[in-house]
Amino acid sequence: MVHALFLCVTMSSSGIEKGVVTTEVEAPRGNRSRFAFACAILASMTSIILGYDIGVMSGAAIFIKEDLKLSDVQLEILMGILNIYSLVGSGAAGRTSDWIGRRYTIVLAGAFFFCGALLMGFATNYPFIMVGRFVAGIGVGYAMMIAPVYTAEVAPATSRGFLSSFPEIFINIGILLGYVSNYFFSKLPVHLGWRFMLGVGSIPSVCLAIGVLAMPESPRWLVLQGRLGDAFKVLDKTSNTKEEAISRLNDIKRAAGIPEDITDDVIVVPNRKSAGKGVWKDLLVRPTPAVRHILIACLGIHFSQQASGIDAVVLYSPSIFQKAGLKSKNDQLLATVAVGVVKTLFIVVGTCVVDRFGRRALLLTSIGGMFLSLTALGTSLTVIDRNPGQTLKWAIGLSVTTVMTFVATFSIGAGPVTWVYCSEIFPVRLRAQGASLGVMLNRLMSGIIGMTFLSLSKGLTIGGAFLLFAGVAAAAWVFFFTFLPETRGMPLEEMESLFGSYTANKKKNVTEEGTEVVEEH
Repeated sequence: MVHALFLCVTMSSSGIEKGVVTTEVEAPRGNRSRFAFACAILASMTSIILGYDIGVMSGAAIFIKEDLKLSDVQLEILMGILNIYSLVGSGAAGRTSDWIGRRYTIVLAGAFFFCGALLMGFATNYPFIMVGRFVAGIGVGYAMMIAPVYTAEVAPATSRGFLSSFPEIFINIGILLGYVSNYFFSKLPVHLGWRFMLGVGSIPSVCLAIGVLAMPESPRWLVLQGRLGDAFKVLDKTSNTKEEAISRLNDIKRAAGIPEDITDDVIVVPNRKSAGKGVWKDLLVRPTPAVRHILIACLGIHFSQQASGIDAVVLYSPSIFQKAGLKSKNDQLLATVAVGVVKTLFIVVGTCVVDRFGRRALLLTSIGGMFLSLTALGTSLTVIDRNPGQTLKWAIGLSVTTVMTFVATFSIGAGPVTWVYCSEIFPVRLRAQGASLGVMLNRLMSGIIGMTFLSLSKGLTIGGAFLLFAGVAAAAWVFFFTFLPETRGMPLEEMESLFGSYTANKKKNVTEEGTEVVEEH
């Protein structure tokens, strides 16, 4: 990976000058794919921010509650409120990234989280730590929107699914690091341990600020600014062939309303609605049937990802293992680390096969496995709950096993594909704002789950809560099957043609003459 990062800084670039492609320095095309790979890694480092916070809070909460004498209601608000606060960042991220660019929006996300992590680490009371959660939450909101959008816009179509899954991989790496941090810092005195757990979260932000200097700007954002020469340089570095780079540039120009015969390095984009003006009307007030279908698909997949209970498992793993029969804090934290390891391993598997098997197949397989795991987990926890004082080893083993299978099946599909799918389906002019709406709903549902799980598990019992999540997963499977078309391998600028029928069965064919024919089947 270090070698790839050096390539980001040192590789020479080509350009466009008066419509003629120059080839003074031609880097090997194998290195071009590594350049896109390295850029995706750097952009996705923002996701470590969110992952670390999710993971570290699951263990830190035990010690924060003891040190600050918090009630269960205060604790669950503390756990879930970051996702509600992140709505501020998610809502502003679309317009901000259209204004200052994708790259500097990533820097802004890191700066917010750096300040928030330090505030939480030095917090002396409940209000103080809530201020830190608010600042960090804004950074998380920015990061969750911009990382998949940037990666999708830089990556070529042949590897877009693989590279766009990187944010989810880094979320899981962050979660695992948070779990490991919990385990090691738990050996410190209570009043110091949780502060170190939270304060260490500022380190990824510093690494991000340094790494972003090696990243190019998104070529699609550059085209929207009229900087065609700069856009081609980025596309040439990230495409498999020079012809592919030229074709990608022409596709982006066409989507942005720029005639293909305009080839100057810098132009004034005709009728450009800068900084997001008019986008919200086209997205929400008067959308075309295709855009409305895309928006419903994006919101539906984000809702399903969180409403099926993944953050309940990730945030409250120690509590779940305690209910399942693991009594010592050390055993609970070790089992939680195992959850992080399983989640990270399977997210890598999902990432490696997303371009091979497609988005739909992974989503349907994933959500089906989640339904079975949640049903078994809810049943085993209910049996344990109804037999107090008895050690039911089979039920304990089933509970621990199904927690692992749940996070595994989530990570192989619903985890990475949600971000891949929603970052690629919107038209280029609507992409930043459309993706930000999906992230806002995602964070809202995550916050609701995080802030209500303890109360929900008391009202329905913990087993009943997971059976409720199983019902959501079943409904999500039906939604995915009937509503989401396959997008694998489709160029971003042609993605809109797959939508508009409000079913998953719309297919686009392209004739030899270049005429687009849409068929229903």
